[in-house]
Amino acid sequence: METKNYCRKIYLGTRTALRKTINTGLILFGISILGSLMLYSCETDIESNLENMKSADAQTKAAVNIKSIDMELVAEGLVSPLGLVEANDETGNLFVIDQIGKIWLIDGNGTKLEEPFLDVTDRMVSLNPGYDERGLLGLAFHPDYATNGRFFVYYTAPPNPGGPEPGASWNNLSRISEFSVSSDPTKANAASEKIILEVDQPQGNHEGGTIAFGPDGYLYISIGDGGAAHDVAPGHVEDWYEVNEGGNGQDIESNLLGNILRIDINSGNPYGIPADNPFVDKPGLDEIYAYGFRNPFRFSFDMSGSRKLFVGDAGQHLWEEISVVEKGGNYGWNVKEGTHCFNAADAHEVLPSCPDVDVYGNKLQDPVIEMANSANPDGGRTVTIIGGNVYRGNDIPGLQGKYIFGSFSSDFAPTGEIFVANPAGPGLWPFYEIELESSPDNIGYYLKGFGQDMEGEIYLTVSSQLGPQGETGKIFKLVWTKKQENL
Repeated sequence: METKNYCRKIYLGTRTALRKTINTGLILFGISILGSLMLYSCETDIESNLENMKSADAQTKAAVNIKSIDMELVAEGLVSPLGLVEANDETGNLFVIDQIGKIWLIDGNGTKLEEPFLDVTDRMVSLNPGYDERGLLGLAFHPDYATNGRFFVYYTAPPNPGGPEPGASWNNLSRISEFSVSSDPTKANAASEKIILEVDQPQGNHEGGTIAFGPDGYLYISIGDGGAAHDVAPGHVEDWYEVNEGGNGQDIESNLLGNILRIDINSGNPYGIPADNPFVDKPGLDEIYAYGFRNPFRFSFDMSGSRKLFVGDAGQHLWEEISVVEKGGNYGWNVKEGTHCFNAADAHEVLPSCPDVDVYGNKLQDPVIEMANSANPDGGRTVTIIGGNVYRGNDIPGLQGKYIFGSFSSDFAPTGEIFVANPAGPGLWPFYEIELESSPDNIGYYLKGFGQDMEGEIYLTVSSQLGPQGETGKIFKLVWTKKQENL
């Protein structure tokens, strides 16, 4: 994992549209902070970002037109909650992904049960409490869970023997497993594990980690590029783009790293390949749905409406991004970082030009949302972007159909923020911050993930700790604090 010292110039700018000041100052990352998780990401230049937000204020904010939004506490006493999923069994039960290896159940009455629904702690690699990108990362319930009791998890297991090259060892093993619920609906059958897919990971960061069923009934999986910096290091293969010395993001033939996968868990053993996956009977591994990602930590499908796939991808030093992902698409890494040409020789400098088509003839797709990373020499806004959800609830009418996403932190302190964008139009979408009534400057926590229930309401999974330690983890629900006659 990466250890970095960043010296950011102080930039003060008044955000009139956001009613506060951005202050970026000197940040020293101690060697105790291991890695560049989903957190070392990349945003667009702060000045253009501010202009983007200001122009959005008249346009996007008017279109969204929301007032009196806050977060309401749902559960606490967690360690490092990364996401929340509702079981599709009409019980109203919510399930929390706690990075330390436990899935917690919040019942239909809003009570967090004392015993976990599932505990895979003893099957995982040991985590670094100060900071880690590994652990229990994803959870998905089968579309027919109400009748078949099947669900799936993504966690990082101890590594296989050997390594990506002589003298190097694997760091961990990304594992997708199937479990079934026990006769007690509040407890999984821990002995029912069936391993579906495993991927050797050369480094301990860039794990990806989301799993979810798409509207087509197939299981989608996000896998990071293998870690380290620049997408080069042991375990990162040669690819077609020699300028940046290759990398897993642009390779689709050697391994499954740096991709969104799509598999059929209702056929085959242990899974089948959808016949229309883009690289079936062509160069490329059959499991790959889309490629060119660095660390696609959180993704989601619009649960109604467009049903599109929204992927948040953590950048390196300069820019963060959200993309609308389509089958067979190449999303740029490590040729590009966001909409900019990436330079592996000097990651703080943009190359003057780069290809816009890969060796397979596929166009490199630009993101729809871009933010400047806090390490950007020109100033930035976030340590890493956190992909969210399209709001489809009824409690906050002004958010209907809007994409909600966030920032893990602006400065490695518990200063996460929430943003909203109107998912429409070509090019980069304008966006602005949702200023909560009780905490208008930021949410006061590290934002580690989102969740969405079957009603379309959105939840925040947060903690006061950078890494998986303590018991400061909480679940909040976004709520409308007062109805207004004239929104």
